[in-house]
This record gives sequence, structure tokens and C-alpha cells, in this order.
Amino acid sequence: MRTNDESKFSFLLIGLGLGVIGGMMAVLLARKETRESLSERSRKTIDYLNQQGKKLRDATEGVVEKGKQLIGHRCCLGDAATQAHQEEGRETLGGDST
Repeated sequence: MRTNDESKFSFLLIGLGLGVIGGMMAVLLARKETRESLSERSRKTIDYLNQQGKKLRDATEGVVEKGKQLIGHRCCLGDAATQAHQEEGRETLGGDST
């Protein structure tokens, strides 16, 4: 016959075994939920980054377009100024020779 101490030890081992099995099941389920959570979070992050990239791209296109316009105006102004300077020089040369 068993003594009281032997049955307590058996119950302790059975309890530990069931606890380990329950813990392993919980870990496996938690791993699946964690993977799904991380996957969903990464999709949301990628969508957010794509939206922010599109906004930045649109903003820079506007700045580049304004820059092109400014450079175009400066080139036109530069050509006009150069042309006026050349005409002024011709007039001065023509006035000195008479």
C-alpha cells in the first residue's frame, strides 16, 4: 500500500506534467496570434509609409515644377538682359565713332 507522501508526490508529478502540456499548448497558440499580429502591423506600416511617400512625392513635384519655372524666367530675363547690354554697347560704339 502507498503512503500518504507517495500519493502526494504522484499527484505533484501529474500536476506538473499537465501544467507543462497546458503551457506548451498556450505557447503554440500565442505564437500563432503573435505572428498574425506582427503580420497585420507590418501591412499597416507599409501602407502608411506608401501614403507618406506619395504625399512627399507630390510635394516635391510641386517644388521641382516651381524651380523649373524660376529657372526658365531667369534664363529669359538673362537673355533679355544680355541682349539689352549688347545693344547698349553697340549704341555706345556707334556714338563714339561719329
